[in-house]
Amino acid sequence: MINNYLNTDLKFIKGVGEKTADKFYTLLNGGQIVREILYHFPVDFLDRTYNPKISSLLDGTSPVGKVATLKVEILQHKKGYKRSPYKVICSDGTGRIAIPFFNVKYADWIREKLPTGQVRVISGKVDKFRGELSMSHPDYVLNEKYFNDILIMETIYPLTAGLPNKSVRGAITRILNHLDRLAGMPKSSDRKEADITDEWIDKRMIGQDDFPSWLEAMKAMHFAKDRDALEPDFLPRKRLAYDEILASQLALALLHRDERELKGISTHGDGRYVKKLLDALPFDLTTAQKRSVDDIFQDMATPKRMLRLLQGDVGSGKTVVALMSLLNAVEAGGQAVLMAPTDLLVRQHFKDLFELLNKAGLLDEVPIELITGKDKAAVKREKLGKLASGQVKIAVGTHSLFQDKVEFENLTLAVIDEQHRFGVGQRLNLVSKAKENPADVLAMSATPIPRTLTMTIYGDMDLSIIDELPPGRQPITTTTVSVEKLDELTLSLKSKIAEGEKIYWVCPLIEESDKMDFAAVETRFRYLQERLGGQVAFVHGKTEKEERDAIMQNFKNPNGTVKVLVSTTVIEVGVNVPDATIMVIENSERFGLSQLHQLRGRIGRGDKKSTCVLLFGSNVTPIAKQRLIAMKETQDGFVLAEEDLKLRGAGEILGTKQSGFPRFKVADYGNDKELFYAAKDDVKMILHKDPYLQTDRGRALRCLLKLFGKDKDLINIIAG
Repeated sequence: MINNYLNTDLKFIKGVGEKTADKFYTLLNGGQIVREILYHFPVDFLDRTYNPKISSLLDGTSPVGKVATLKVEILQHKKGYKRSPYKVICSDGTGRIAIPFFNVKYADWIREKLPTGQVRVISGKVDKFRGELSMSHPDYVLNEKYFNDILIMETIYPLTAGLPNKSVRGAITRILNHLDRLAGMPKSSDRKEADITDEWIDKRMIGQDDFPSWLEAMKAMHFAKDRDALEPDFLPRKRLAYDEILASQLALALLHRDERELKGISTHGDGRYVKKLLDALPFDLTTAQKRSVDDIFQDMATPKRMLRLLQGDVGSGKTVVALMSLLNAVEAGGQAVLMAPTDLLVRQHFKDLFELLNKAGLLDEVPIELITGKDKAAVKREKLGKLASGQVKIAVGTHSLFQDKVEFENLTLAVIDEQHRFGVGQRLNLVSKAKENPADVLAMSATPIPRTLTMTIYGDMDLSIIDELPPGRQPITTTTVSVEKLDELTLSLKSKIAEGEKIYWVCPLIEESDKMDFAAVETRFRYLQERLGGQVAFVHGKTEKEERDAIMQNFKNPNGTVKVLVSTTVIEVGVNVPDATIMVIENSERFGLSQLHQLRGRIGRGDKKSTCVLLFGSNVTPIAKQRLIAMKETQDGFVLAEEDLKLRGAGEILGTKQSGFPRFKVADYGNDKELFYAAKDDVKMILHKDPYLQTDRGRALRCLLKLFGKDKDLINIIAG
């Protein structure tokens, strides 16, 4: 009964209806059932407990300008004329207050709600003008019997157009009260499903942390008495956060187990192509690269599915490791694919792989093809034909590789860069294109990710980390410079250009903004061109591809005329210019640590010393100052990622708002670290003791998965 109610469409809830339900769907980003609105939590509180006497408001003993709740007698109605408001005069026996209404067409409603001679409770903001008190359009006009009910801290919710706070609060209140009644009803002895009254959290954890039940935690969040409910350590919030983390970790673990139990492809390369590649490289692999290759090759050799994440810092050499993995698949008679989320990144990957294969003399033996959505129909048909026949051994492409018409002759390995932008479902769609058993999967992360994020996003994968840079890479000196010293900085760069060095200059915006004082690319380009001449060029996201490619090629060419490239963050990934030794990041205080680190990683790729200049404005916040200090103190991307998570939270880190990282409704990556680790251990214990969730706790955990909509793809897996 409770489970059915939690899945009820909001339009069937008393007091909502179809029109208001449409607004709720908008508010909840498409959510439309009861359990979804329960996770729409308050963000603030309005104090309605302020109950002064009118006389104290008049003489200044009690302050005006804030929300007050008053019990008053209605004395008189004054009609409005022309632009003057309709006024209702009231008194609490110590003084008078006027209630002005500026829409006279509601006069009948006003007389009905505020009848002369009756006592009413009014609540709203009190103002004072020329010695008179007023409360324009009160938030509440109620009978006096509700006086004590309204003396509360009223919860304030995020809203959408046409949906007032009163409607959201009212709907949630009715839902929770009804759940309370259902929870108090006798339970059937032969019921097959658990519901939210059954506990899915381990009893030891409840005993240790004194967690309330799910329903009590929900009521505490929505019916909170004070602002403590907004704090990260509020115990009911912690309980609900753990629920959310546990559901996420358990769902991932079940998917992991299911994929692991599927028979994979045993791949044993003979090493002939890999040896040619290593012989052609002008450097030796680092210990971390060798360790990662060993992990991957061992996984590929087993008959079980490989699900591995290769994580490495900027310039750590992931591309070479990925190519060795692709060649291992081809040596064993298979095909391999490398997929990335953007056209720019895919083309850079293809260029890097093509050049490495060319150096190793392998292009004839290992044909490689670039396949993107921008290919013309005839060209694409030809490429797909070669892929299906097995002529193409390595395919590099975007999400277009997911399409049904893309076929492989013998796909055995899929390397997926920035996998969090695709999701588990798309991954399964790609690897299922293998002939018999699903292909092995190697995911790559171009950006260091904090451990809690890695656990949440890639919890279904084994992990290899390249935690050292190739030998010969020069350390990058990072310095901070005030924008007030812009002219001095530009003058010093002139001498660097004369010495043959090249410079990146990164700005946040393309054009001047009225709202923000960021330097725009075009404005800064003109400024630098006046001082440095025709050696300056600029590119941004709106630059036509042909023009951008021409400018970038000129900048990359050791003999090119472009010495200073002014750009937006379009150069953050997919650009490799060994001669670039200086990176100037304007308004650096506006960027997150991970993005600053990614930008800094564009330099220091040759054998010359490099410098990153963090140019900052006049209004630097304390948090921004901490970020700039951290950038100066370390070049370790993993350390910076943890610091970024702590300072900004997961909503901003690594551009996660745009990149598809999981967004929790209650849990927070920074504040709830201990819950993530506790959930990881808990899930291990659950799958060891009750792998198909058959016990009483297991059935309750099934209910938890349904609560967060994670059960649909797991039904067969849970069934065993």
